[in-house]
Amino acid sequence: MAKDDLSKGDRVSWNTPQGRTRGTVEEKRTSDFEHDGQHFTASTDEPAYVVRSEKSGATAAHQGSALRRLTS
Repeated sequence: MAKDDLSKGDRVSWNTPQGRTRGTVEEKRTSDFEHDGQHFTASTDEPAYVVRSEKSGATAAHQGSALRRLTS
């Protein structure tokens, strides 16, 4: 699966300092952007995603390579 196959509503997981967490893709970004005071580089070939944590409800931005799609 190509990471850019992720789209809004997909359930994903990613690593945090506290361990793996789960959430939902809120937005796919294909150009550079700022999120929570951090600069993220994104392009059509290497998009970034804004995800919402199921546990905390907080949003975070991640490169596609950091996300793993969850099945079912």
